[in-house]
Amino acid sequence: MDGRYVNGCLTDFHIYIEGGRPTWVWFEELLGVIPPPSQVQKFAVNCSWFQETFGECPKGADEDTVRRYARAYIMMLLGTQLFADKSGNRIHIRWLPYVARLEEMGSYSWGSAALAWLYRCMCRVANRHVVKLAGPLQLLQSWIFWRFPRFRPAGYDTCSWPLESRWSGYNPSVSEKGPRVQMWRLQIDMLQPWHFIWMPYSSLEVLHVVHPEALEPRHTALWRSVMSLIYFAVIEWHQIDRVLPQFGGVHPRPRPALNIDFLMSKDERGGDRWFPSAFQHWHLHWDTRADHVLRFDVVADPGRCTHT
Repeated sequence: MDGRYVNGCLTDFHIYIEGGRPTWVWFEELLGVIPPPSQVQKFAVNCSWFQETFGECPKGADEDTVRRYARAYIMMLLGTQLFADKSGNRIHIRWLPYVARLEEMGSYSWGSAALAWLYRCMCRVANRHVVKLAGPLQLLQSWIFWRFPRFRPAGYDTCSWPLESRWSGYNPSVSEKGPRVQMWRLQIDMLQPWHFIWMPYSSLEVLHVVHPEALEPRHTALWRSVMSLIYFAVIEWHQIDRVLPQFGGVHPRPRPALNIDFLMSKDERGGDRWFPSAFQHWHLHWDTRADHVLRFDVVADPGRCTHT
């Protein structure tokens, strides 16, 4: 969770990054092959080509081959799961600088970047002209299941790590779409405050399976930091001061929310650039995140205290 922000440039690696190479030259150096033009749309490669080319690492492969397959797998994971676009079938080459240094992949705050992208996608889909939701939807679904017991599928009671894997076998039927949507809308309308679990991850059953590193102070402090969330040109705001019960706190009278509407129009169009410079002010917020960690008393039942 804690670490460096996920940012940089999109394609002009040889211009902005020390040691960077021209786009497709670097692609071939890192992955050992170039996709045919029919599999490329601007600077995104069809996922089907990645799957066909890197579907299974050969037995007895040498170290260089293993690293190429690892890079391809990570790019597929990032491009189709954490940072998927609405197409769901293309992988952008923005990840080349990251997979070029596999040993440094764990030094970035992937959690905050995925949250920034999810916030932006949810904001966009609120527009009545937008019909598809992008982003890490499996994580969003898991968040819903953990906190709304009434919405959980039956028979998935075993906790495992990562926590989202609890629901990995869930595959809802696509039949009766109309009645099912109506049913869930009715369920949402009938929700009561006590139907929401504010701190589902605090139970001993969950803590027993959580990776110990995730509970280190530098990570848990980040949960309570009011800070910027960064994913390339996407800048969002982590306003946990407005959801304190999720962290065991009681809501005081809320302060006005930070208005970042002007950032909603910022995207990756208009030519490539070095985004940490283009949005320097918000990157400084991230750099000082430790100075903005909220401190508050933790109570046994924050939801009850909040609603009473």
